[in-house]
Amino acid sequence: MTQKHPLRLFNSLGREVQDFQPIDPRNVRVYSCGPTVYNYAHIGNLRAYVFADTLRRVLTFKGYNVTHVINITDVGHLTSDADEGEDKMEVAASREKKSIWDIAAHYTAVFKDDVRRLNILEPSHWTPATAHIQEMIAFARDLDQGGYLYELEDGAYFDTARVPDYGKLGLLDLEGQEAGARVAGPGDKRNPADFAVWRKSPENSRRQMEWHSPWGVGAPGWHLECSVMSMKYLGERFDIHTGGIDHRQVHHCNEIAQNQGYTRSEKTGANWWMHNEFLIMRDGKMSKSSGKFLTLGSLIDQGIHPAVYRLFLLGASYRSSLEFTWDALVGVRASLRRMLLRVEDLKARAGDTSQWIKLATEDHYSSGGSLSYLVERLTDGLTGKPADYIDKLDAAVSNDLGTPVALAHLNELLFAKKTDPADVLRAAAVYDLVLGLNLLTMSPRDLVIRPAGQTIDEAEIEARLAERTEARKAKDFARSDAIRDELEAMGVGIMDTPQGTLFEWLPLAATDIKPE
Repeated sequence: MTQKHPLRLFNSLGREVQDFQPIDPRNVRVYSCGPTVYNYAHIGNLRAYVFADTLRRVLTFKGYNVTHVINITDVGHLTSDADEGEDKMEVAASREKKSIWDIAAHYTAVFKDDVRRLNILEPSHWTPATAHIQEMIAFARDLDQGGYLYELEDGAYFDTARVPDYGKLGLLDLEGQEAGARVAGPGDKRNPADFAVWRKSPENSRRQMEWHSPWGVGAPGWHLECSVMSMKYLGERFDIHTGGIDHRQVHHCNEIAQNQGYTRSEKTGANWWMHNEFLIMRDGKMSKSSGKFLTLGSLIDQGIHPAVYRLFLLGASYRSSLEFTWDALVGVRASLRRMLLRVEDLKARAGDTSQWIKLATEDHYSSGGSLSYLVERLTDGLTGKPADYIDKLDAAVSNDLGTPVALAHLNELLFAKKTDPADVLRAAAVYDLVLGLNLLTMSPRDLVIRPAGQTIDEAEIEARLAERTEARKAKDFARSDAIRDELEAMGVGIMDTPQGTLFEWLPLAATDIKPE
């Protein structure tokens, strides 16, 4: 089934939606700013990787091969994104009384586990900063030889006045207050926006991570790693660079400046710069610096399956701020359960669907290949409503990754009347390849996760449900409602479905955010 809708993506560089044309029509090259592994990734951080994963899935759905790089920042990121403060890794090592190497290994492993639980595809390359130090030094030496760096007492700085249109990505007002307010550092910098490329270790002290360089013993600046690793794995020009909206004003502006200095051109590195908006709480965006944040583990401890959080994120445009509440997650969980129950019903009526499930769930992404052949297999001979809904999926995601519209169409497809159940499942399998919800392999029962700290056991719940069923048979609805209310007071919600009465654990945290 040929996809006829052109892919259009919002480009932060220019602030407009543009028709996507890859540099190499055979392979799209994507770089995503990865985590700084000094603490657990909070659920706001994880939105960036669900977004990047959605982008990758859409690109492969559209027929492209994809090379995807995610870096691991295990050195160089200061406690302020504005180029000041202490190294986050050093601070974490001191806080936890461990070596930086142990800190990096632990939090990298936890992050990769979060990626797996959210059904985010493994990138083509994980690239730790500490594995590329010599390449960073060589890159910085080239900038120095080109006259882009100058030395101060604490290290080597990039002269932003040397590159054209510095700050264009962030629409920075270099003549006004914005740049000076966002980019700090020594008072004797040539320009307020100048940033460190190499930081010397303080005299009479040693860092846990430090290397010899032409500018003294020290460590690279945070911005340097992404320029070096994106070029190493993707080339001086590649297609798309992704990251959170907080990277747009400083980090990515500095990357572009380094790229232009290194190539002695106006090349920005990526043709498309794409940013996801914040996940926000009622009192502002989620932030580790505040000491109050939620991790994916926090959600699981409250009985929320990772697939529910993924669906919650897909329900909004990646370019829209998204407010987190526990009530919203419970509502999304009910929506996902409804879809899973419908899939079970369709399976029961469709006969043998194993071949479609196999096609939809095997690891077809491991090599970065396109899904053209797979989509053709799933849609071969598909006509009528199911075929129409494949076209609707194509139209939705081709319009700047329109996942909210795609989800609305998926729900319509699943509950379409007078439609062959097997054909519905085939079309749903294509949706699932793009959305990554595992609809064809998950069970409604998988969503029932006991919250940490919950005291009532499942045997007691089942006994109360049986008592409620008897009350309903006897038309004692007052007793039935009382049992429902009692269970809810104990943190258990119930749902009456065609498959019988089901229960779910309600989050015990209400709307509180607890420090990790």
